[in-house]
Amino acid sequence: MEHVVVYREPGRFAGWPANFGMWSWDREIVVGFTVGHLDPTRVGTHACDANRPFMPMQARSLDGGYTWQVIPIPCKTPGGRGISADEHVADHLKVQSVIDRPGELMDPPGDIDFMHPDFALMCARTGLHSGSRSWFYTTYDRCNTWQGPYALPLFGQSGVNARTAYIVDNAHTCTLFLSVTKTNGREGRVLCTRTADAGASFRMRSLVVADPPGYAIMPACLRLENGGILVAVRCSGDPTGYIEMYRSDDDALTWRLVSRPVPNTGRGGNPPTLTQLLDGRLCITYGYRSEPYGIRAVLSEDQGVTWSEPIALRSDAGNRDIGYPRTVQRDDGVLVTVYYYNDAPASERYIAATLWQP
Repeated sequence: MEHVVVYREPGRFAGWPANFGMWSWDREIVVGFTVGHLDPTRVGTHACDANRPFMPMQARSLDGGYTWQVIPIPCKTPGGRGISADEHVADHLKVQSVIDRPGELMDPPGDIDFMHPDFALMCARTGLHSGSRSWFYTTYDRCNTWQGPYALPLFGQSGVNARTAYIVDNAHTCTLFLSVTKTNGREGRVLCTRTADAGASFRMRSLVVADPPGYAIMPACLRLENGGILVAVRCSGDPTGYIEMYRSDDDALTWRLVSRPVPNTGRGGNPPTLTQLLDGRLCITYGYRSEPYGIRAVLSEDQGVTWSEPIALRSDAGNRDIGYPRTVQRDDGVLVTVYYYNDAPASERYIAATLWQP
């Protein structure tokens, strides 16, 4: 097991790869995240300066995750502002304040080739609750350029707050899983949507989680060889969060709860990854936000029905301001898990990667 730094700068707050995405072509790996400024006086979960902007960044590795080059994400953002971080900045920095200006979002092109060998898709959003808006980008050159932003509809919801979670079904069909608002207008449930016309239109297919008492958000998804679809979901608890697993065997029309892979993700919770390994097992990685703070994983040998005890990838963080991972597996079986981390409560937040064998 090896830990490496992806991005780290004194005085900066780098965070939340789960909000953006991670894509791989064996040894070439790209991950998105955002960078703002540290405010070490803040004692809550996120020690970031709300009066200074966040900006989207991406890191690329050409050697399987050992070394990384970081640049701003080469995409157009509404108003030139940071994306997927509105809840962490003051009103005058929010994308929400400019999202309705003419020309900020485009209609989807309707000619997307989801099976292109160098294709990737990235979702983005404004805030988390009623009124939140979402859109997406596409690339055909391994994230060297991104096309968009293309507007996603509201699907009859009061707000859509998308993170990147999708399944490519064929060249013209792609299934997206989105966090959307509950009936009370607060964040909190998972919606399955699909385009079958190369991105010209997206339609609601089903609610994976209808209206939970707390929230069920930030889905991670995959399709099994037998056609079944699995979705892992971040859930809120009191006082700790947890992860649930849902399954559909009718092509995402209906869902059933399969298991609770992680009964405790620590105070405030953390989103899951969901990766099918080369040997058929499933792997979930997540940040653990109680002492000892760190990054953990669980494995399943029966398509998500039962899970291993947690595997500690590391347990040396300074506090619970960590996690939001993304994980890919190289062709040689090594897993690359990328997340945000800190060494002490008042130190910079940085992006790190752990390379490990499951």
